[in-house]
Amino acid sequence: MIIETLRMVVRSIRRHAMRSFLTVLGIIIGVAAIIALISMVEGVMGAINRKFYGLGAGKITIQAVGTPIKTGLEEEDLAALLAISGVTACSPSLSVTADAVAEGITIEDVTVLGRSSAYFTHEQPKLLSGRPLTAWDEGRHSRVCVISTALERDHFVGGSAINRTLWLYGQPFTVVGVAGPSRAVDGTIGEDTHAVILPYEVLLSLGGRRYIQSVDLYTQTGRTAAAEAEANRVLSALFNYRTDAFTLFNMDRLMAVMDELEQLMELLLIGIASMALLVGGIGIMNMMLVSVSERTGEIGLKKALGARAGHIQLQFLLEALILSLMGGGLGVLFGLFATWGASALLGIRCFVSSYGILLGVGFSAGVGILFGYAPARKASRLNPIDALRSH
Repeated sequence: MIIETLRMVVRSIRRHAMRSFLTVLGIIIGVAAIIALISMVEGVMGAINRKFYGLGAGKITIQAVGTPIKTGLEEEDLAALLAISGVTACSPSLSVTADAVAEGITIEDVTVLGRSSAYFTHEQPKLLSGRPLTAWDEGRHSRVCVISTALERDHFVGGSAINRTLWLYGQPFTVVGVAGPSRAVDGTIGEDTHAVILPYEVLLSLGGRRYIQSVDLYTQTGRTAAAEAEANRVLSALFNYRTDAFTLFNMDRLMAVMDELEQLMELLLIGIASMALLVGGIGIMNMMLVSVSERTGEIGLKKALGARAGHIQLQFLLEALILSLMGGGLGVLFGLFATWGASALLGIRCFVSSYGILLGVGFSAGVGILFGYAPARKASRLNPIDALRSH
């Protein structure tokens, strides 16, 4: 019975091929839009999240402006922060501007950064040559430095700056590495920035400084929130519970907000694309009502020969369902092409969303059943005598 009903449905659709295609055009557009939009949103948000992750996921940035009595963090304070459960490393961040001397020439307004070996381990600035600063350099307060590629290019004539001398604060420093533009949050090393990175303890001693006002804490995966809460408690105690003495910034919180934003955008776009599916559903219902009117005689004859109302209803409901699934299948193909085209055009990796495909096809099937039910019900309730008389 089902096989014969399917054959009749297929014959009916093929008999009005152009009308059937135009009827499901809304379904095609809606499904294609859902797949393409969800895939593009996931691709764009994925690219954004990867950039945020590179800027400091799993990291807590502390800015300690301090109080009139305690204007920052000291070495023992850093030890207390490092002892927090879930914290794997602590990297102070210092920044000053000073004059330097290279090859006998004075270089004004050089950005001098104080960093620990943890900075090079976790931030992984791009080293074009040489090596990073190490824990061994920190322990020995070595007079070594990493310079920016712009400083090497502009002031070290004749090749590489590695193992050559740069003078700062009247002290000689051996260049051990050359770094490209920084990808860290502070963005302190640009394409044309003349910058020098020293062990932070060395920079503290050169400037006669005692306090540190900026620190990065690196945490274990999944422990950032707990570590942030504990760091907040430790800092409150250090600054006599003055909450205005410090601020904490957790990149993971921002990434969680971005995830929520992605979900909201997907829901919004699905809602917009679903309008096309609803329009397509209305088109299917309209076509099925016309089909019922055109085939009144056929329906009357079938019922006169013993066909039950349920058989008639099933035939028209299957026809509406097959039409919507055809539209869904074509919509998936167009959605795939649209996703690949957007990926090439935007220059980002847009992977086809299986969630979008299932949602689009499922929605199209639901639309077919929903909007096909009323015409199918109408056909099944036709009186065979009236139907044959009208024919």
